[in-house]
Amino acid sequence: MDQLTGMRVFVRVAELGSFSRAAEDLEVAQSTVTKAIAWLETRLGTRLINRNTRGLALNEAGRLYYETCRAILRQIEEAEGLVRRHDAELDGTLRISTSVAFGEAVLGPLLLPFIQANPRLRVDLTCEDSYVDLIARGIDVALRMGRLADSSLGGRYLGANPWVMVAAPGYLARRGRPEAPDQLGAHDCVVYSSVQGDAVWQMRGVDGRMHAASVRGCLRSNNLPTLLSAVRSGLGIAILPRYVAEGALRSGELAECLAGYALPDQELYAVFPSPKLVPRKVTALIRHLVPRLRDAWWRGEAEGALFRDGINQID
Repeated sequence: MDQLTGMRVFVRVAELGSFSRAAEDLEVAQSTVTKAIAWLETRLGTRLINRNTRGLALNEAGRLYYETCRAILRQIEEAEGLVRRHDAELDGTLRISTSVAFGEAVLGPLLLPFIQANPRLRVDLTCEDSYVDLIARGIDVALRMGRLADSSLGGRYLGANPWVMVAAPGYLARRGRPEAPDQLGAHDCVVYSSVQGDAVWQMRGVDGRMHAASVRGCLRSNNLPTLLSAVRSGLGIAILPRYVAEGALRSGELAECLAGYALPDQELYAVFPSPKLVPRKVTALIRHLVPRLRDAWWRGEAEGALFRDGINQID
């Protein structure tokens, strides 16, 4: 028996004046009510209710305890009501974390209709390329690429993040277009250190065989806008997320390389501090994002000029 349950049983007995009526109201056995009152009196070291053959009545200690318990239970009900209303109305603050490039080019624009639909909710979006400690930083949900490593976190799969190998037409005219993965070693390449940190690019041919190409070049960075600018300027070949390169591919500033070879996709997840009792504001955001990150979401067609005017304009 816990104290809060004992207090609730005691208050109903005091208000209804009967063990049996309290048991019926609480939908428990009368023996459970009897044991709860006995447990409370033993814990407090004093009798709370006087019983005889004619009925029961609170003694002085019981009346004092009843008034205090009723006030405490009312405060608990008010606190629970505040939380329920808070969740139902999606107010308060939703703290979101993601990478710089994804936040600027994709998540930021996708959040706008969500914010407009929930005017009482404040969104705090943090964009940084290092993984943050969700609990230490008070983050409600993070959007992350790749498989989940921390099993204590909650997670929801949102979609796949495809990659593409690209180079500027000027670079390809000057150095030639690679026709097979083993030719990449003769080219200048710019490397995204957060994924291709070992400078070995993996890809699958049409025959299903995996190919590994060791690459080198004058630039290695964990910043996608920097890599995009470098490739557009003709510095070399790069593997970039589709959402980063799509606008430049459409405009002709970049051309796809080794299109007959498939690059591994990344998994895109919404990650939250615990898989249990996920706040409604987090589940509401996930419901908003899931349909928008299906199929070829990286084309950005549903969001108009999202990619044409987004990251691909950074120089």
